[in-house]
Amino acid sequence: MQRKSLTRDECPIARSLDRVGEWWSMLIMRDALQGLRRFDEFSRSLGIAPNMLTRRLTALVDAGMLERKAYSERPPRYEYVPTAKGEDFRMVLMSLVAWGNRHYAEEGASVQVVERGTGRLVQPMMADADGQVVPLDACTLQAGPAASAGMRERLESFGQ
Repeated sequence: MQRKSLTRDECPIARSLDRVGEWWSMLIMRDALQGLRRFDEFSRSLGIAPNMLTRRLTALVDAGMLERKAYSERPPRYEYVPTAKGEDFRMVLMSLVAWGNRHYAEEGASVQVVERGTGRLVQPMMADADGQVVPLDACTLQAGPAASAGMRERLESFGQ
């Protein structure tokens, strides 16, 4: 049974999940953003079946999250390097670390998000275009310029 594609969905969450919402994809991106590049490195780190790893790497390349670069011609071997789009995903993963620590790390945090230079703990937050922090409870969703009538109605019905 083929999974429904969300690439044409108007919701940016649905579109994003279509590209990276499968858990292997997110773990591959985690590893790639931490410096792993080669198939065997991902395989060792994740314990994933080779055919699944091949499919997920191909999907991440197709989604523009990773770039495939040859590092050996004989035999042909490739590295998978995060693109600018893939680097932007770092923010999503760091937010998941903070959220997971808050809600699912009863034994304590095994990984923390810190400022590289000082080691001080940091937390994800919202900021306006000038960089001023905006409390999450002061944020809401609104229809964007490309929103359809259905999306506008949906956001209004949720009290947005």
